[in-house]
Amino acid sequence: MKLSAAMKPSMLARTALLLVAVAMLGGCTRGTSDLREWITQQKAKRGAPIPPLPVIKTFETFTYADQDLRDPFGPGAVEQEASASGPRPDQNRPKQPLEMFALDSLRMVGTIGAGAGIEALVKDPSGVIHPVHRNEYMGQNYGRITAISDDHIDLIELVSNGNGGWMEHPTSVALSEKQGTQGAMQ
Repeated sequence: MKLSAAMKPSMLARTALLLVAVAMLGGCTRGTSDLREWITQQKAKRGAPIPPLPVIKTFETFTYADQDLRDPFGPGAVEQEASASGPRPDQNRPKQPLEMFALDSLRMVGTIGAGAGIEALVKDPSGVIHPVHRNEYMGQNYGRITAISDDHIDLIELVSNGNGGWMEHPTSVALSEKQGTQGAMQ
């Protein structure tokens, strides 16, 4: 069987490539005796000594048994008075539907009515629109609605003061600008 002239150069190229690959792989089979010798030398070296662990100091505890001494980690008399006399959330009333959402996730989308009978329309994160009135609650910080106008809802939230008491924090929810209809419906 004779090879054609067109097949001879490709056959030569394959053979040359095969010979180069065999020569390269032959270089990889060189012994690893120099590597084993280096590992043995490294294992024979002594490492630097490890410094001893520092001595842990033990501290004596102090019990505040004397009634005249103030506990520096407990609330002071001023903080106890402030927390006892300040505002407190009403824990006995049932939660209203909008109290399970963060205030910044609620959007005012409009109003219905006018004057003292005005209602605000508030959209929750799931898309449900709730009518709200003055003295109702919304938000997770016991936010009580104090006033409703055509473009915003005023609230007073109760936030922890860090000393076991509560403080009032006025805030508002503005009419959302992204709406398809008029904000105030009267």
